[in-house]
Amino acid sequence: MKNVSAVPQLRQFSAVLVLLCAAFHSAAVQAEWLYREEAIMGTRCAVELWATDQRQGEAAMEAVLADMRRIDALMSTYKADSEISRVNAGAARAPVPVSAELFQLLETAQQYSALSSGAFDITYASVGYLYDYRAHKRPDSKAIAAALPSVDYRQLKLDPARRTVAFGKPGMRIDLGGIAKGYAVDRGIQILKDRGLTHAMVNAGGDTRVSGDRFGKPWVVGIRHPDRKDEVVLRIPLVDAAFSTSGDYERFFDEGGVRYHHILDPKTGLSPHEVRSVTVIASNATRTDGLTKTVFILGPKAGLEFIDSLPDADAIVIAADGKVSYSKGLQPPP
Repeated sequence: MKNVSAVPQLRQFSAVLVLLCAAFHSAAVQAEWLYREEAIMGTRCAVELWATDQRQGEAAMEAVLADMRRIDALMSTYKADSEISRVNAGAARAPVPVSAELFQLLETAQQYSALSSGAFDITYASVGYLYDYRAHKRPDSKAIAAALPSVDYRQLKLDPARRTVAFGKPGMRIDLGGIAKGYAVDRGIQILKDRGLTHAMVNAGGDTRVSGDRFGKPWVVGIRHPDRKDEVVLRIPLVDAAFSTSGDYERFFDEGGVRYHHILDPKTGLSPHEVRSVTVIASNATRTDGLTKTVFILGPKAGLEFIDSLPDADAIVIAADGKVSYSKGLQPPP
């Protein structure tokens, strides 16, 4: 005889099984790669990540981009009300108190200045502000000569006890454009990790950091051709690493056969021309951002020798003649 008392239980079990299958299917459908980009800090910023929940993934991407907007508001020299603009306006007259975040990044910048013997120097802005690349405006030799004495990272006085910034010379200015985007990228990756998202990419212009891999495959990043923006010269596979490229094609104008670009030699106040592009690979984007500028200023030979002296970084340099050179860690075996 049929056990009729078991039928409702069987139906209940079947209903639960259907619900579980539906929930599993829904979760599987929601798990996906998400991507978002936005113009921030004067460049294209992007976030890509793997999320098992689309809403959580979208919220995480917004958190990263919101933090980039915050950093831009704090550190942009183009915003009159930014903290860095307040420093530039007053630090030559008296020490200016700053936030812990800005002070720490200024200390980091000073470390790279010391490491590079001044090739990286945020006080380059004492001359740099005289250039306007959009308007094709540049200072003449007299104006550069007058401003150059104010370019000296050793005259940037940081007081940790009072957390103040002071300029040791009149006319001094600072600009964190050579390191702030890398810092923002590192912050973005940490925001994602804190939310449990470990397969991700954060990019700000030429600065990129990847977390994890693409599920068994590396992230692949490309180095663009200096003259043809849609052409990739070289592709590099990365896992848990950072990657920055600085080129003479980012902000520039040409005049009389000479290219005036945004990377300035602190010793001359002029754009160097031995290099077209520098790419550095290391563990974090703050480091790769700062090191690309250093190599660009030093030139192909001295720049690669400098990178080879560091245990945690590699570099690729495209010289003015088109020759591509590699640091020792990237050179193919003989």
